[in-house]
Amino acid sequence: RSGGRFGRAEAPAVLAARTNYFRETYSYDDSIVDGIEPFLRHEGFIEAARRVHGRPLVVPNIVYANILVAGQELAVHTDVPEFRGANRKLLPQWLLVVMHHSRLFDAWRMPIATGIAYFNACEGGALAFYPDGPEGPVRTLPAKPDTAVLLDTDSVFHGVDRVEETQPQPALRPAKPLMWYAADGRWEVHGEDGPLIRYRWDEVRFSVSWKAYCYEDERDRRRADAHEDDLTPPLILERLVADLRERGRLAGDRPPDVELAQLLIETYVRFPEPVAGSA
Repeated sequence: RSGGRFGRAEAPAVLAARTNYFRETYSYDDSIVDGIEPFLRHEGFIEAARRVHGRPLVVPNIVYANILVAGQELAVHTDVPEFRGANRKLLPQWLLVVMHHSRLFDAWRMPIATGIAYFNACEGGALAFYPDGPEGPVRTLPAKPDTAVLLDTDSVFHGVDRVEETQPQPALRPAKPLMWYAADGRWEVHGEDGPLIRYRWDEVRFSVSWKAYCYEDERDRRRADAHEDDLTPPLILERLVADLRERGRLAGDRPPDVELAQLLIETYVRFPEPVAGSA
């Protein structure tokens, strides 16, 4: 709707290609790729997570890499949060985002800290984030090798500015493109019929993200693991619908699901305004 941080107006197919970046997961729950343990257990991230959420018990869980190639960007957003009894495996991601922004379910929220580490330099691709909320000013952090940032990405709106477009992109993207590091020091994107395009290191934005759950203490962790006092879908919708009525946003019978979903998003999720006149 907003056209990204700079309010650009582009065709949906172009926007889809610009935001269809590459990802590889190194750690998720009990699945851990050999060699990633030092990053997963990095004490610098753990200590920063304690300060961000003010909770001493930090449990690292997820590590993944994002690669944005020349001409790609990441739209301003907040990440998908988790609650006791409500996560992306059980509920639609948009609903979880609505739940967090509504502040109606803070008692069930599982605070997550996210670290982002950079391993190369590129033109463009700065992290843009709004530490003072969507009405506050944007701050930008360039991607520099051997640097990192940690924040509450479930709450802070953030995105990635466009990586400089150094060469024309393939006219058609395959349904499931693959990307890997070639022997000559370049990255290759392959489709079903072979290589589509090659990139130098400075034409891609390579970052590795780290996520950890933050608990008050072992009792707090056990309560989550044991699914004590979990939310349920009926309770979630009941609370949201009741709040819509209190706000004067809903009268009469509950609307059909799609209409209700659109109303929930419009009511609770307030994105930052685009920067007018910027390229």
